[in-house]
Amino acid sequence: MLERLNEAMDHIERRLDDRIEVAELARIAWTSEHHLRRMFSALAGIPLSEYVRRRRLTVAGAEVLAGERTLLEIAVRYGYTSGEAFARAFRAMHGIGPGEARRTGAALRSQPRMSFRLIVEGSSSMRYRIVEKDEFSVVGRKARVPLVHEGMNPAIADFIRSIDQETVRRIKSLSDQEPEGIVSVSDDLAESRAEGTELDYYHGVVSSAPAPEDLDALPVPAGIWAVFESAGAFPQALQYLWRDVFTEWFPSNPYRSRPGPEILRTRLSADGSRAEAELWIPVERTGT
Repeated sequence: MLERLNEAMDHIERRLDDRIEVAELARIAWTSEHHLRRMFSALAGIPLSEYVRRRRLTVAGAEVLAGERTLLEIAVRYGYTSGEAFARAFRAMHGIGPGEARRTGAALRSQPRMSFRLIVEGSSSMRYRIVEKDEFSVVGRKARVPLVHEGMNPAIADFIRSIDQETVRRIKSLSDQEPEGIVSVSDDLAESRAEGTELDYYHGVVSSAPAPEDLDALPVPAGIWAVFESAGAFPQALQYLWRDVFTEWFPSNPYRSRPGPEILRTRLSADGSRAEAELWIPVERTGT
């Protein structure tokens, strides 16, 4: 997987001054667009689109300082429709406008070219299983919240506290299959998965029962799920689990992620400092 991903990275470099199609990158990497975006974001720490933007502005910056083309020629070459649009993007990355950078020979910022490799330490193993599930629904309460990569998510904490205990009891009573009990469900995330983008968060259960009218329901079609187990400090261990699944497990196994909700079942210790968790990720076989 990583070798093919690096071939896609080479393709980006060859086409920084041309149109880059995510569909073509996914074809080169032998995967889906959805999985390519998820894998890249997990490995690189930034969205694929942001990486391409930064690489283009890095190369464009070198051409600005070289002085061999006009600023408008450089803007058009790297996909900007006007000199003003190029100047705004240039300043956002480099902290200085292209005209001033050329006049003063200013030091500019650089986005290094990325390549990926897998380091196998062998110090720990990841517990997982593959589960095929019929269609089901997530039933509970839903809120639109910002994405937080590290630490507690205040919006989610406030939302959970706002649900009265009687409603929680009714929701819990609808649980009739794995994963059992109250779960946290993330759905409809932005493709970039950038910090601060929004997602639908469900505090609910997995159920085949009809949803009461006063509760929210998310229908989920039948499919294959990879189920990962983890235990450790809360919430860091849970957030690291997401990272490890995409940076370690997917590159080493014949599966890729597919669109669908991500389900987390968490059981906290009495003092709330540690947690045991199951993370359910929708997957499909790669055929390789």
